[in-house]
Amino acid sequence: MTKLIKIDNDYQYKSTITRRESLKWLSILSASALIPSLIGCEVSDKATGVTNSVGSTIKGHWAELKLSPISIKGYGKDPSMIIALKSPWPKTLTPEQLTLVAVLANILVPRDGDVPSATEVNVPDVVNEWVSSPYERQQSDRITILSLLTWLDDEAKLRFSTVFVKLSVNEQFEIVDDIAYQKDDLVPEFTKVADAFSRFRKLVLAAFFCSPEGTKDLGYMGNIAIAGDYPGPTDEAMLHLNQALDELGLSL
Repeated sequence: MTKLIKIDNDYQYKSTITRRESLKWLSILSASALIPSLIGCEVSDKATGVTNSVGSTIKGHWAELKLSPISIKGYGKDPSMIIALKSPWPKTLTPEQLTLVAVLANILVPRDGDVPSATEVNVPDVVNEWVSSPYERQQSDRITILSLLTWLDDEAKLRFSTVFVKLSVNEQFEIVDDIAYQKDDLVPEFTKVADAFSRFRKLVLAAFFCSPEGTKDLGYMGNIAIAGDYPGPTDEAMLHLNQALDELGLSL
């Protein structure tokens, strides 16, 4: 079930996990090889016009936010996993920003049959924890992602006179399609936005695939106890191993 609920004709994301759970997930995500290191966006600030579906010209309006750094200390190199910190860092995203993250996350990872959507496995909470934590890598992402969220609402107002989450699905996709990928015909004013959206997409996908449901969808079967004696590798695995050894000249 989606955790985007309708309140007074507005959608709002409803968090259902504890702070301890989101902090635990943050530590798993931070150590995961699924999310690469941030690569800075070095692009031109030149803005040219682009015509949207209703025929109006939109100018580039990316404005990287100037945010005060989070000064609260992190967990350090040897945190206690039994006793939680008395004063963890405050969460960054407002309810409106968290809902926007949820809508975007579900666009990237919608429900597919038995595979849940991003919001169903609490991905927005992990994104919020990520951009709120005081570490250098996460603080760089904080500026990028919050600037992206601001751009999306500004772009939605320019095109359709309302914020992104209130747009129809088709209107939302019209904007997302313009920034989804760095393509050859990408107009200059969308270049930096596309870089930021790429970073956001990698974070959402990494968070999803670090969840139990995500690892199951990948087919990962680790951390499962085997009853009885270890049966050893399968015949197929041994055949592959022996072929690899032969190619390397290491077979016995």
